[in-house]
Amino acid sequence: MFQGAAQLSLDAKGRFAVPTRHRESLSEQSGGKLVLTAHPHRCLLLYPEPAWLPIRDKILAAPSFDPRSAAAKRVLVGNARETELDAAGRLLIPSELREFAELTKEIWMVGMGTHFELWSESGWRRQHETAFEALAAESPPPGFEGLSL
Repeated sequence: MFQGAAQLSLDAKGRFAVPTRHRESLSEQSGGKLVLTAHPHRCLLLYPEPAWLPIRDKILAAPSFDPRSAAAKRVLVGNARETELDAAGRLLIPSELREFAELTKEIWMVGMGTHFELWSESGWRRQHETAFEALAAESPPPGFEGLSL
């Protein structure tokens, strides 16, 4: 299970070092194969390939003639890239995906259970503000009814 957020740096080639605490688990769960794709919220998603494949299949099963389904397929599957960690535990983010998510020097890697989100510094700050506003609402979001912390 992946959780927690880490601020990381991209090198000149667009690579970042996956935090040591996640490398072994990520490698074990992925068999060395990872998938990086775009998300409509302008972040990137990083999945171990075995976790991605059922999601990809569900996306592809949606009707192609529905404009929203077709758009989701284009963003999520059309931008998917198979990748691997290099010997130093780094991951290369292709330039088109860096551009899509507006990733520059500083990025955030956020564990989301089965996968990670990769955010630009400004995108992560915006998400925090949005999240705090949404959580300040009188009623809990769907799926959080009865949750006590």
